[in-house]
Amino acid sequence: MTRLFPSLANNRGAAIAAMIGIGIVLFLLPIVAGHFGNFWVRVMAMALLYVMLALGLNIVVGFAGLLDLGYVAFYAVGAYTYALLCSPHLTDNFEWLQAMYPEGLHVPIWLIIPIGAGIAAIFGILLGAPVLKLRGDYLAIVTLGFGEIVRIFLNNLNAPLNFTNGPQGIGTIEPVTIFGFKLSQPLEVFGFEFQSVMLYYYLFLLLALVIILVSVRLEDSRIGRAWMAIREDEIAAKAMGVNTRNIKLLAFAMGASFGGVSGAMFAAFQGFISPESFILMESIVIVAMVVLGGMGHIPGVILGAILLYAIPEALRIWAKPAQELIFGHEYIAPEALRMLLFGSAMVLIMLYRPHGLWPVPKHGVRPAGAVVPPPAGPTTATSPLSGA
Repeated sequence: MTRLFPSLANNRGAAIAAMIGIGIVLFLLPIVAGHFGNFWVRVMAMALLYVMLALGLNIVVGFAGLLDLGYVAFYAVGAYTYALLCSPHLTDNFEWLQAMYPEGLHVPIWLIIPIGAGIAAIFGILLGAPVLKLRGDYLAIVTLGFGEIVRIFLNNLNAPLNFTNGPQGIGTIEPVTIFGFKLSQPLEVFGFEFQSVMLYYYLFLLLALVIILVSVRLEDSRIGRAWMAIREDEIAAKAMGVNTRNIKLLAFAMGASFGGVSGAMFAAFQGFISPESFILMESIVIVAMVVLGGMGHIPGVILGAILLYAIPEALRIWAKPAQELIFGHEYIAPEALRMLLFGSAMVLIMLYRPHGLWPVPKHGVRPAGAVVPPPAGPTTATSPLSGA
């Protein structure tokens, strides 16, 4: 909480009250938005998925200072992991697996999340190992190629053995099941009915809070300081004894694991995935979220992810009615207008807020409202010649 409101660092009671207030707002938000249609609740749920993705990329880009334009590959790995383990695709295409599991795999969510994170982390290491000595444009090109390679593999791994079903994608994916209850059906509590999309929102909110907590702890840890040392000056960090090779690989692995969790939840939420959901533009948007909010600053990254997902989705609904109200008819298609405003906003941000909307506080600058501690020694300086 003190990361969001530094002025509360010295007021524990106010910090707890602010935390409770934000918790109540986050809980009531889908209930209020549900009165205007499930579309807005779905937008909030998807925004939480992008918060997880942006926080994962922030470890690589914001903390370690590395560039990754293929981050969507880990998103895809997590999604296909869930789809393969929670759908009849594998048992329908492999007889030996059908014989072993005649009723299907039905892997529980408590195993899916660590499995998806672990497999994505392995792919992160596979990406990080060959690019340890690359920087700048070369690193960008290699990571971009990695993301495209994963997408092309997913698009073609339907022959001779059908692992991914190729461009047709994988459907009939099972919803998340918690203690025997499927989130695809509404839940009634004290006479109030929570729709399926609301239940997914609360699940994504819980996972996002866990990832935020892990990110904060990592930032304050020895590993986080090592990442930032590499970001500022890799040669100096290596001279001071930092194992840059292992620390970089850990950054790729940790960032990828967050993407794997988000991808698994995306597959459960959608019920269908295909390679078209993991194109290069997705990676670019996630990078833009980190840059827009403020690289290396967790609250700023959260803000950037919410804004860059929610505002374009809102424009999808409001662009046409707004033009008809102002001009009498539609001049620009909503999709074109969304991309026009998206590009214009990024140009303006880079010109006038190059460090992001909510950049990381500068070292040595005391947050507004923070209490200045009294000096440790006597308030009056004495001269050694004064005889005092």
